[in-house]
Amino acid sequence: MYIGKTPTVGNFQVCDAISVVNGQAAYTLQVGGVNVAPESANHMLVSLNGILQKPGSSFTISGSTMTFASNLATGDVIDFVQILGNVLDIGQPSDDTVTAAKLNNDIISGQTALTSTPADTDELLISDAGTIKRLDFSLTRGMDKLATTAVSSDVSSVIFDVNHNNDSTFNNYSHYIIYMANLLGDGSAGDWQFRIGVSSSSDIKTSSYMRNIYGYKPDSGSTLVDQASTSSDNIKMALNSDLDSTSRPMFGEVHFYKKGNVGSSYKPAAYGEFYSENTGGYFQRWHFHGSYESAVDINYIQISTSTGNIAKGEFTLMGVRNS
Repeated sequence: MYIGKTPTVGNFQVCDAISVVNGQAAYTLQVGGVNVAPESANHMLVSLNGILQKPGSSFTISGSTMTFASNLATGDVIDFVQILGNVLDIGQPSDDTVTAAKLNNDIISGQTALTSTPADTDELLISDAGTIKRLDFSLTRGMDKLATTAVSSDVSSVIFDVNHNNDSTFNNYSHYIIYMANLLGDGSAGDWQFRIGVSSSSDIKTSSYMRNIYGYKPDSGSTLVDQASTSSDNIKMALNSDLDSTSRPMFGEVHFYKKGNVGSSYKPAAYGEFYSENTGGYFQRWHFHGSYESAVDINYIQISTSTGNIAKGEFTLMGVRNS
């Protein structure tokens, strides 16, 4: 909506020939015998005696009247008057006239595909109560994939470094989850064990002890395995003949909480759950949980067996962000 005259958008016109009148400065502009009114003197090209005139000083415009700075005389020639229309506005494009080639690559066009996980500083658009706002991708994530390890031949253990030389990034996580699939022992593996380390990977077995260890295991039927009166440097799934199968893989997960709020202090806590097929073709479940005896930092996590090796497995470490 405009106050006053609506702009002539992109309407380029050559005015009718104008005859000079001796001693006259003002002339009416017409196209096809009809008066026309340019947007301003700046929207015009005017040639007098073969010389382009400067808008605003050599001539002015008011409505359809063009007035030169001084009266013209016999012999002067107005060569042409070109009206440019509104040169700042191309108007509404016609259908199917704007193609991808006409668009700058810094606009949101969907022409470029993102082939990897967005960086924390990549931005998304979101409507906040009807107002479009930018949002850093980091604010949309509740859980991050931190590391993956695949085992295809015998190894004694898998270790995840969640300290990364005291990288402050890892302070953003309240707890860690390790997802495991296709776990197989080497036929001589003992209990599956899950330990933490505090200072280095070499102190995993001695850095802290688990207390209040509980769990169910299939070879005990529905009996609760209670290790509350003992100290151990790991939480574990007690071995039975199916746990060390070389042909029936297990899958499951273990959660490690940095601060489990056990008792009166914030001690790390952990729990896990696994499934596997037994010799009868049925699925069975192991469940276990426990807490550490002191408030220590979780900087390393180890998966191992008490004897033998891990023959196969896929391990994924996830970090759950602080709320």
